[in-house]
Amino acid sequence: MMEEKGIDLENLSDELLQPLSQEERNTEEISRESVSYWKNCWRRFRKDKLAMTGLIILIIMTLLAIFVPIFSPYTYDQTDFLAMLQWPSAKHWFGTDKMGRDIFVRTMYGARISLSIGFAAAAINMVIGVLYGGISGYLGGKVDLVMMRIVDILTGVPSLLYIILIMMFLGSNVQSILIAMCMTYWITTARMVRSQIFTLRGQDFALAGKVIGETKWQILIRHLIPNSMGSIIVTVTFLIPSAIFQEAFLSFLGIGIQVPMASWGTLANDAIEYLFTYPYQMLFPAAAISITIFALNFIGDGLRDALDPRLKK
Repeated sequence: MMEEKGIDLENLSDELLQPLSQEERNTEEISRESVSYWKNCWRRFRKDKLAMTGLIILIIMTLLAIFVPIFSPYTYDQTDFLAMLQWPSAKHWFGTDKMGRDIFVRTMYGARISLSIGFAAAAINMVIGVLYGGISGYLGGKVDLVMMRIVDILTGVPSLLYIILIMMFLGSNVQSILIAMCMTYWITTARMVRSQIFTLRGQDFALAGKVIGETKWQILIRHLIPNSMGSIIVTVTFLIPSAIFQEAFLSFLGIGIQVPMASWGTLANDAIEYLFTYPYQMLFPAAAISITIFALNFIGDGLRDALDPRLKK
């Protein structure tokens, strides 16, 4: 029948069996390279201009805090009564205070303390909050009920009261501030992690771990918490500016870091006396606090958008 219509079956079979050209082979290939979740998050984060600006500002502030006190000819507690209350100049970039101390060096030294407290408090509270919230969310039942009621009780008492009481007993130093902040700052992280774990514990990968004989602790550490890291990182990022502001507020009130040590809060406290006559003394520490907190908030917003798999950029 085919031969009657003039179709050469032999030639047709030869044409069908010809190997594909290179271009035809590549038509089924995926043109976009495969990237991991974290690499894709970094790619989305880099597209956020505000987040990248905040990251650059934070890096610059950290480098200044590390190296300026080391290489400066002045120290944070060096007094010079012949150079008291000098306005900003080539010799003293931020001017001097009532004791003749260089405000630029003191501001950068204060950045060491403020940033260290911010990052340390966030890291400690992340560990406490993740473990507490993870255990509560995974075990559930009566354990979850008791643990969450403890959280409610701690939330009902103002955090400032904890901080003041602890610093009255332990003194005004970095260690007491960290201990005081760790009393309540972990609550936000714990609640967030609890809700995440409560949702994930019924997923197939968690049930598979139970089937192969993994313990509850192994399932929590190996599977549930890693799958919640996106939300955890964002929450902890927003804790850092909160801790920095809290330390500056305490030092400003005079119950935080004490002179001659310098933090942004103590510098602002010292500048109140000369607010209208020498306003530069308040300008620089206040600007440092504002710029750093804005930068960290920009980074937090960028991480929230980058780590959310529902957002495609």
